[in-house]
Amino acid sequence: MRVVAISAPWEFLDQLHLHSTLGALNLREKPGGRKAVFAALYLSEGGPIGFIWWALPTWLRTQGVPVEQIAGLTALLVLPWTFKFLWAPLIDRFGVQRGRLRWWIAGAQLLMGLTLLPLFWLSPANDFQLVWWLLLAHAMAAATQDVGVDALAIHSAKPEELGHLNGCMQAGMLLGRSVFGGGALMLAVSFGWNGIFVGLIACTWGSMALLAFCAEPKPGSSGAGGESVGTLLRAFVGSRTAWWGLAFALIAGCGFEAVGILAGPYLVDRTVPQETIGLFFALPVVGAMLVGGLIGGRAADRFGKVRTVRWFLVLLAMMVAGIGLMDGIGVMGSTGRIAWLAVLYFGIGLFTASSYALFMSISDKRMGATQFSAFMGATNGCEAWAGWSGGMLAGRFGYPVAFVAMAVLSLIGTVCLRRLKGVSGAVISDR
Repeated sequence: MRVVAISAPWEFLDQLHLHSTLGALNLREKPGGRKAVFAALYLSEGGPIGFIWWALPTWLRTQGVPVEQIAGLTALLVLPWTFKFLWAPLIDRFGVQRGRLRWWIAGAQLLMGLTLLPLFWLSPANDFQLVWWLLLAHAMAAATQDVGVDALAIHSAKPEELGHLNGCMQAGMLLGRSVFGGGALMLAVSFGWNGIFVGLIACTWGSMALLAFCAEPKPGSSGAGGESVGTLLRAFVGSRTAWWGLAFALIAGCGFEAVGILAGPYLVDRTVPQETIGLFFALPVVGAMLVGGLIGGRAADRFGKVRTVRWFLVLLAMMVAGIGLMDGIGVMGSTGRIAWLAVLYFGIGLFTASSYALFMSISDKRMGATQFSAFMGATNGCEAWAGWSGGMLAGRFGYPVAFVAMAVLSLIGTVCLRRLKGVSGAVISDR
């Protein structure tokens, strides 16, 4: 029997990769392997997000937690995904540059599962403070895993397949959100909330096995020569491409983000039954975004990322303005509103996959985790300000004015795209 010495804990994945019976298999080498790996990793990303954003508030309320505490906790748990770029340089420095990126991902996923285990016996009503800390730790670990997976994708994918890969990643994420978000509310009736926790932990830990068959990106392959965190941050701040990308992420999605946040109240105010609204968000919305994401990613690879994103942005602006105009003149009934919104969510899928591929293509590999996380943080910021602005406009002037105004405002993103013209299809650095 051969004994393999492991000189450091993080070498476990390396030794498992090299000495397992499937050790010769590197899933990152083949397009099909890359799609499977990142779809699975994004499934384990989407599960916690769907649970925290959609299922958690319902679970806490059924356990007797006051609404005010639920709202405060939910708002807090979103923050790690918004500010994950603040610790992303640590992953670039001590994960990518030292060849330990898989260790960061696996460690984060291990912690994600461990922080959920105590929920089996804790009572949220009686142990709310402890549950609060556990869920915050879970969100921090999940956001860190998100950063690591995105960095691995940037270092794995070829520029010409970034769109399709992002489509597969979005499909995995949406499936995770659907199953452990809206799906959890239905499954909990049959399996109980402990059954949901078992599934969530299994989903989180299951994809770790695939990391054993993904070779680590070689240290230095990004062009970084052991640069410090400060050096990476200065390079990011000095990048014109990064700033135009951030501006685009912060502005371009405001039209559909406003509609997405207001869609539920809008349908309620237009007398659509609550059961119909629930079914709409559980199935058609997720399905439309999933199909749109796969098609949008393919289109970005084929026609160029900047060009495709511009097409989809203009299309989305027209669709958002269209629902506002038709609602304003009173030509849509309940079925028409739901059908139009379903098509809109298909467009959101097109735009999301292609724009994420664009963000990856303009991310400097030396600081891919930092830069891409900043882009994602900006998209979360866009959702926040667009939802607030759209709500204020809808409350004062009505939904038609709000939708049209936010659609027009989103077209400012085309100006940012003009500054990014010529960088599509290649990971670049303009330093």
